[in-house]
Amino acid sequence: MSRVFKASLLLMSTLTLAACGFHLRQSVALPPGMQRVHVTAANPNLQRGLARALASSGTTVEEHAGTGIAELNAPLAQFSTDTLTVSGQARVTEYTVRYHVEFDVKDGSGQPLVPHQRVDMQREFSYDATNTVGTTAQVDAIQGSLNDDMVQAILFRLQAAGRHPGQTAAAAAAQEAQPAPASSTH
Repeated sequence: MSRVFKASLLLMSTLTLAACGFHLRQSVALPPGMQRVHVTAANPNLQRGLARALASSGTTVEEHAGTGIAELNAPLAQFSTDTLTVSGQARVTEYTVRYHVEFDVKDGSGQPLVPHQRVDMQREFSYDATNTVGTTAQVDAIQGSLNDDMVQAILFRLQAAGRHPGQTAAAAAAQEAQPAPASSTH
């Protein structure tokens, strides 16, 4: 192939990717104090995904917590599957897979960088009673996809905290100042 043809093919490919909205991911602008971070998550896949994403953003991910090391803690990361619809023969036809994660970030001195956050995601899928093996693989794929999306959602929240560091501390103080909701028993 000629050089002109190769160059025009490369240019057309680049323009096509730009036109469809494709952009290379840039590193995340994290809050000050997160140059070194230790990640702890209840779900090992979430922990690995967060550590990998933070490392690719230029953060040093530490194996152990310690003085001067920020702590990203996600003590609650759980999947649940709920029935969404039932057919006229009382058979489940659709499920929803939910992913609930709660996390916070503290700087190296234990002060909140990102106050307690809650992120909920879900995906629906059709259930085929004749293909239970496919359904298990489908649920696994959905959970993997939700985990990847959750990592990105947490990074977006960290990036927002990096852009507005004063608001993060103010939000934490406001949350602590609010009275706890009253509980009632029936």
